Amino acid sequence: MSEKEKETLEGSLKGYKEKISPVVKAVLSWDRDLIFVGRTNEGYEIEFDAHVQWGCKPTDALLLSLAGCMAIDAVMFLQKMKVTIANFKMEIIGERNPTPPQYFKAVEMILHIAGKNIDSKKVDRAIALSHEKYCSVYNSLRKDMDVKVKYILEEKEPAKEISD
Repeated sequence: MSEKEKETLEGSLKGYKEKISPVVKAVLSWDRDLIFVGRTNEGYEIEFDAHVQWGCKPTDALLLSLAGCMAIDAVMFLQKMKVTIANFKMEIIGERNPTPPQYFKAVEMILHIAGKNIDSKKVDRAIALSHEKYCSVYNSLRKDMDVKVKYILEEKEPAKEISD
């Protein structure tokens, strides 16, 4: 990515995430046994279950939150870099400390990205911007957590929309 392209991208990111409220509210309610329901201020719900019968484990939700935050950033940055994305999928592998507290020691993310006008320099830049500045979840985690991101790129035409 040339210096001019970097400057253009940085300019187009002005204001990105500036409308985010500095205070976030949510409610977590006990349902039964070890099952809890979390509700965002916007009304979205997620169920947590220690036995993983009625909901996800909080640690799984944390991994998915990290992946979701970075994916939103990466796709938005790549689109601003004029990449046409046909497919985006991320595999997330977390390694936890074996004894309490069982925090994540390492996370590996494997991005599978297909599209047009995509190259490794653009993907590297999108990942760096997310980690260095924009991904709130990543920047809220332990600083000693080792996060590795790999990716597989595929040149692919996006699916054509069929109109009536």
